[in-house]
Amino acid sequence: MTDSTNAHPTDATADTVSFGYEQVAPEEKTRRVGDVFASVASRYDVMNDAMSGGMHRLWKDRFVRRVKPKLGEQILDMAGGTGDIAFRMEKSGAAITVADINPAMLEVGMARAAERGIDGLVWTEANAETLTFPDRFFDAYTIAFGIRNVTDIPKALREANRVLKRGGRFFCLEFSTTQWPGFAEIYDSYSHKMVPKLGQLLAQDADSYRYLVESIRRFPTMPAFEAMIADAGFVQTRVEPLLGGLVAIHSGWKI
Repeated sequence: MTDSTNAHPTDATADTVSFGYEQVAPEEKTRRVGDVFASVASRYDVMNDAMSGGMHRLWKDRFVRRVKPKLGEQILDMAGGTGDIAFRMEKSGAAITVADINPAMLEVGMARAAERGIDGLVWTEANAETLTFPDRFFDAYTIAFGIRNVTDIPKALREANRVLKRGGRFFCLEFSTTQWPGFAEIYDSYSHKMVPKLGQLLAQDADSYRYLVESIRRFPTMPAFEAMIADAGFVQTRVEPLLGGLVAIHSGWKI
């Protein structure tokens, strides 16, 4: 991967945001992202396997180990519709609310929970930019592979800060830009050329997978995103790169 297409998601004009490599109106991005995830919801694991070579499962395990959910805590898992993170956390005894803007993703998650006999999760349709939860309600806020699809990322980060209690912790797992020489170019070629083809083959949907690859390229670099987290009011921000930064775990605390 190269840095040439990494940019702030709202850097074109005050009136447009990035949808992959296109610049569109904010409301248009929200609609298009909704269409993408409605299309891929039923093949979510296939999508993530194609994007990560199957490694997303290990990354999510590591992410939850960093969160350290505890018995009795209130945790908001944002953009977690299919339940991947929530299922890993519910064993702790924490009270977990799974929120997602996309009802199709929530339907998949609720069906998966029923299949697994998990009935203690709260499922709710919610926009990360305009949460309806009260101030200082949650002990932890998690978001995995969802923040880059938010239309107004700084607004979503401020909302995350608002709903967290003092001492609450913020954790975000997201694709980034690997800094390993050689591997960057290999993954760049794989993701641009192969992932859309896999999307067509496995889900009959090359365009959605092409957007997902492009959205990674447009996401801010690790230092830039860490600065955005700090700007939202979090302290002791930290970045843990995986595979040289192909994926990163971002964290911060509310005081």
